[in-house]
Amino acid sequence: MSSESFHTRGRDSARVERIFFPPKATIKCVGDRLFRSQAARDLGCLLDVDPEVESWACQPFELKVLDRIHIPDFLVTYSTTRRCLLDACETGGDFAISDAAASLGYSHRFITREEREGGWRLRNARDLLRYGNYRCPLGDRIRVIAALDEVGSFSVAEGLGLFREISPMAGLASLVLQRILTVDLDEELINPDTVVRRGER
Repeated sequence: MSSESFHTRGRDSARVERIFFPPKATIKCVGDRLFRSQAARDLGCLLDVDPEVESWACQPFELKVLDRIHIPDFLVTYSTTRRCLLDACETGGDFAISDAAASLGYSHRFITREEREGGWRLRNARDLLRYGNYRCPLGDRIRVIAALDEVGSFSVAEGLGLFREISPMAGLASLVLQRILTVDLDEELINPDTVVRRGER
């Protein structure tokens, strides 16, 4: 579902003033959460679970591309401090947009539907972000970390029993999204047998 308002300039992408696509929560987004399509929202989900991404901003600025204006979907800052403009697309993009970004000193990439939806990562990211507005209480967080320090890893089913102050799945998901815990998002859909380990930080 969406509600949207556009400022149209030229004949390319317009700035979205207000738009809603599920899931609602974001983790690394700075500034307003503005998505012009479900494809862009899905790309935002992937950015939130990418350990190399430090932060991302929606529709950061206008690019003059030949005789039109284009507003990229995202400006992404990586942990290496590298910054890149990203656009969600179906099968391919307009090289003139990448050239316009390069003229301002930015790298630019189009992320195709195949890249976004290939494998299990996007579905797992969406599932986790349903719980993105939850915060695991201190007591549960310490209990979970202490258990992992003792046994090294446990399955999702085993870990749920450690949560006493928050809904178990919400607590587990929030700790994964904060990278306090880690699960494999690419092997299969998260399930009772998925292995949980301590995060890298």
